[in-house]
Amino acid sequence: MSLTGTPFLSTLIALCVVALALPLALWSRVRGPRALRTATRTLMLLFAQGTAVALVFTLVNNANNLYDNWADLLGTGDHVQQAADLGADGTGDIALKRLPTVRQTFRPATGPGMGAADGVRVTQLRGRVSGVNAEVYVWLPPQYDEPAYRHHRFPVVELLPGYPGSAKAWFGSLHAHEQLEPLMRDGQVAPFILVAPRTNLLAGVDTGCANIPGTVNADTWLSIDVPMMVMDNFRAESAPRGWAVAGYSAGAHCAARLAVAHPDRYRAAVSLSGYNDPIGERDSLAAQTPALRAENDPCLLLRRAAVPPRVSLYLSGQPHDGYEAAVALEQTAKAPTTVHVVYIPRSAGGHTMALWRPQVIPAFRWLTEVTGRGRVTAGPAAPPRSPSTAGAMPAELASGTASRAGAVRRR
Repeated sequence: MSLTGTPFLSTLIALCVVALALPLALWSRVRGPRALRTATRTLMLLFAQGTAVALVFTLVNNANNLYDNWADLLGTGDHVQQAADLGADGTGDIALKRLPTVRQTFRPATGPGMGAADGVRVTQLRGRVSGVNAEVYVWLPPQYDEPAYRHHRFPVVELLPGYPGSAKAWFGSLHAHEQLEPLMRDGQVAPFILVAPRTNLLAGVDTGCANIPGTVNADTWLSIDVPMMVMDNFRAESAPRGWAVAGYSAGAHCAARLAVAHPDRYRAAVSLSGYNDPIGERDSLAAQTPALRAENDPCLLLRRAAVPPRVSLYLSGQPHDGYEAAVALEQTAKAPTTVHVVYIPRSAGGHTMALWRPQVIPAFRWLTEVTGRGRVTAGPAAPPRSPSTAGAMPAELASGTASRAGAVRRR
């Protein structure tokens, strides 16, 4: 029975009803020695508590797309077939342009929050370079199948979840495609292809989106194998023009690091509540040694770059949850690197989907501009200079459309 399926949820609801009814019906009817009566009643209480906890966990998991299946939850899943040493550029000296085109088979995506996910499809991808075998979700913009666009190549945004997190969280929990589709139809946001690859590749650990020989080649999976698949199967622009990567939490760290490390593969990155030092996620493989931490810290990568990378970064965060890391990147960056920082006040909420959901549209308006797809004037991508956040809605606070100065005064 699937962890995220309706049958499992329905079974838990039924068990909770039974668990509540049993003590009410049988508490005074239990017979036998005192020890036996006590043990029976204790078991009934434990059964009621256990089913209640399981139901709450399942509802939270389904709402936030944390674990896709039992293997993810129990830490038994492994999507790495091999992890060869691929060198500094992550290609293993493979001539990527000579690799043959591979056509993938896609099927409609399913799961919590995906019932309305019209057009979201999924494929199982065997990474030819990384050695990773995992699923990738794809959503095509409304213009993709229109006759007027039949020869048009579309920009692409890779979407990365936090840890733990499902690849489909951007669709099932953040509803990115549902928020963006009407804006794409109206020309307010560029018609991006949205691609969400699995990042939870090893049991019980965060890969940190890093290449670690003998363990995992997550960087190559995300920055080489997944883009090659997209180019092979869809009318997508070639990298780096028109390619961006976005993430929240641990995925935000990955987005910034991938863009800074590979300006030949990405033009821009969006980081929502991210961090620079991989130690920000203690289960990250990239945080296990000082050398790995330094190699995977985007701030240090910028500081040590012989030539500043031509990338643009959109960084949002709250105090002690991404904001300080964003400011550090802003202060370190040198042209042609550009950094746009959005301050999110504490009153907007905590480190949850509810905080990141209203940031989707401002981030994609910004992406529309920095990738050269037109200047958007229908809504702000940065907080206006208003004197106070008094009366601001939670969505305005979370998206950065309430002023930082007012928020500071109210803390």
